[in-house]
Amino acid sequence: MLNKIELRGFYALIILFLGVTCYFIAKEMYWFAAAPLVLGLAYLAIFSLDTILYVIAFATPFAITLNDKSHGPALSMPTEPLMFGVLLLFIFKFIFEGKFDKRVLNHPVSIALYFVLGWMFITTITSSYPLVSLKHMISQLWFIVPFYFLGTQLFRDKKNIKRFIWVYLFSLCCVVIYTIIRHGENEWTQKAAHWVMIPFYNDHTAYAAVLALFIPPVIFLWRDKTSLLRERVLSSMAFWVLFIGVILSYTRAAWLSLVLVIILYFIFVFRIKFKNVLIAGVAALVVFFSVKDDLFMKLEKNRQDSATDFNKHIKSISNISTDASNLERINRWNSALRMWEERPVMGWGPGTYQFNYAPFQKSDEMTIISTNAGDMGNAHSEYIGPLAEQGVPGLTFILILVGTIIYTGTIIYSKAKNTHTRKFALAILIGLLTYFIHGTLNNFLDTDKLAVPVWAFVAMIVALDVYHSKEDPEKIV
Repeated sequence: MLNKIELRGFYALIILFLGVTCYFIAKEMYWFAAAPLVLGLAYLAIFSLDTILYVIAFATPFAITLNDKSHGPALSMPTEPLMFGVLLLFIFKFIFEGKFDKRVLNHPVSIALYFVLGWMFITTITSSYPLVSLKHMISQLWFIVPFYFLGTQLFRDKKNIKRFIWVYLFSLCCVVIYTIIRHGENEWTQKAAHWVMIPFYNDHTAYAAVLALFIPPVIFLWRDKTSLLRERVLSSMAFWVLFIGVILSYTRAAWLSLVLVIILYFIFVFRIKFKNVLIAGVAALVVFFSVKDDLFMKLEKNRQDSATDFNKHIKSISNISTDASNLERINRWNSALRMWEERPVMGWGPGTYQFNYAPFQKSDEMTIISTNAGDMGNAHSEYIGPLAEQGVPGLTFILILVGTIIYTGTIIYSKAKNTHTRKFALAILIGLLTYFIHGTLNNFLDTDKLAVPVWAFVAMIVALDVYHSKEDPEKIV
């Protein structure tokens, strides 16, 4: 309880703050009114990092991107300034306290990540645009440090994994419902799907990628017998919201990733040997290419006019002769490969693809989407893009990181003593696999919309491995 003197001082500060606020508002300097929020967030960042991570997770689906007209990445508000602050605080605490769980620091996923970041730093020094690459690397750090390194500590308590998913999921479902309503107010077509999620997502493929990422863990929450009835009801509702959102996104990469992870799920569950999977895959490809002409002919004959837009979009997945989106993606890939051929080891520098690829385009490969200035973004691949920007070592380290994450998740599912932990790890891994597959066709890990949940999911895998894989088989958390 405050004494009378302290209480009077408190009231005096409130009156002073209100007076100063009124002054600044009168002068049309509205930024001062945000001071309480800023101070509150600063307090949380210093004394309750767990809470600030939840705040960022909640805000990410709602975040608005401010385009940076200079060289470098755009800024997402309010999430990225918050993550930058957490990054600085982490560095400060690590220097002066030096306390961090060595089991996480020495984990194979962390070691693989060190090589990725280390090579990124080296290629930043040799970059064609050093300032661009420096901005890119710093932005990667403010994603990775809060949601991977601090995330592993948050997820020491398994309950926090569920809490994080629910916090993010609530905001995400709100955005999906908003998007569906805008569809209804306009039209249910592919054309509308490109803009109805604006301003929360500027790209319908990024929007679909994050929906696909969350579908597997949401299914787990829905089917989890340890969950409360209201959790299971809410997660079932969330599943249908996400599923409808993915369908209406008209994003072929997301559809394809979900189909492939369903296959991978059954491979995990039924412990099908890799040799058998390889044989089945080769056989399926042989059968498909032997009958594809007849199949497409029959589909063409049976096609209904009412479903033209949707059917065309599905068929366009394999269309690399006339579909503009597919052709432009191939143009970007070919440009990236030519860039790699010129600088095969060091690459052109992290984050510099969009500033360098224009001269590497060939006129016969360009589409109606292409620009001579080459000002239309990235290489449309989490793997080919780094090959151009960081050379063969950069791509190699990324593939090792992805492989290590998958291996860790697989080991947890195979060997964890607690059944709940095993199933939880599989759900998170399957969610990550949707993005690892999607990443062959697009790249969004330089944005908070995907980087936040992806690195958080990686942290969940590592936390389950370090802290929960050996817990009592009968323990339910």
